[in-house]
Amino acid sequence: MSKTKKTLLLLILVLLGFVLYTFISTGFFRNVENRFDGETLLEIPITGAEDITVCREDSFAIVSATARMQFPATEQEKGGLYYMELKSGNFVLTHLTADFGKAFAPHGISMFRRDSVYTIAVVNHMLNEHSIEIFTLVGKELTHTRTEKSTKLVSPNDVVLLDENRFYVTNDHGNAHGFGRLLEDYGNLAISNVLYFDGQQFSEAAEGISFANGINIDAERNLVFVASPRRFLIKVYKKAEDNSLTFIEDIPCGTGVDNIEFDADGNLWVGCHPNLLRFTAYAKGKKETAPSEILKIQYRGKGDYSVESIYTNHGSQASASSVAAPFGNMVFLGTVKDNKMLVLKLSE
Repeated sequence: MSKTKKTLLLLILVLLGFVLYTFISTGFFRNVENRFDGETLLEIPITGAEDITVCREDSFAIVSATARMQFPATEQEKGGLYYMELKSGNFVLTHLTADFGKAFAPHGISMFRRDSVYTIAVVNHMLNEHSIEIFTLVGKELTHTRTEKSTKLVSPNDVVLLDENRFYVTNDHGNAHGFGRLLEDYGNLAISNVLYFDGQQFSEAAEGISFANGINIDAERNLVFVASPRRFLIKVYKKAEDNSLTFIEDIPCGTGVDNIEFDADGNLWVGCHPNLLRFTAYAKGKKETAPSEILKIQYRGKGDYSVESIYTNHGSQASASSVAAPFGNMVFLGTVKDNKMLVLKLSE
């Protein structure tokens, strides 16, 4: 065999290996069945309820929803923040940002409470730039207080508040667009990061993450959890007094982890995408459905954790689940593009 033929054969084998690796690492061969040991209480009509966060003390939730045509967006999309009361069990939605006077396509959200005043931070995707919008909530009155922008916000995804002024935010890509972004997606490059905002400026808090997505903090233990869906991992960090993050370990999840919420016992609840290639096709409008999954993770300390799959659906009931927010024996399941969110009741 000539040297040219050997080189060509080697290139073909490398290409085939890359394709096979992509299929395996994105969950393409996983068989997702409809499974849930509980019942569906309600389907709430709302489009693109991508993130949900719950206040257990005052029994309400904030929903971030955007009517997404395709992802990433090719034209300015519109969305809003919604207040959902939880006391009556009717789950009535109130649109809080109907009069917000700028382009608004909300993504990840976070809420911080001090006395009876809530600070809400939300990732906002405008067509040509990104921002973090800060609001205050008193009762059902939402007031916009400021906008934070930076060139470091390359591709922000989710945010978690430390107080009224400080927060962490994830960049799910190191490249805003083009071939570099494509290479991140399919080459599984770990070049996204977590930024820290100290009230005045942004700095990098953690790097070397593949598609840094959902983020949340266990304030009692000073632990920060970051979802890396491209590698099917929840990454665990220790927050220092200076707000720097020290990596502790990865929690393998076997699915494309997205937003992270906590229950009253400190367990993590994660909306997930079991098949990332199918999700990508769905997000681009090339497929009508994409599978969904909910994980519950008990993290007791380094090396001591358990991961339980609570809900799976091949897409007929819920496509592309992005968040699972627990409240008592219920879980609010939100999705990237569906025209509804689900209220699930867990079995006793």
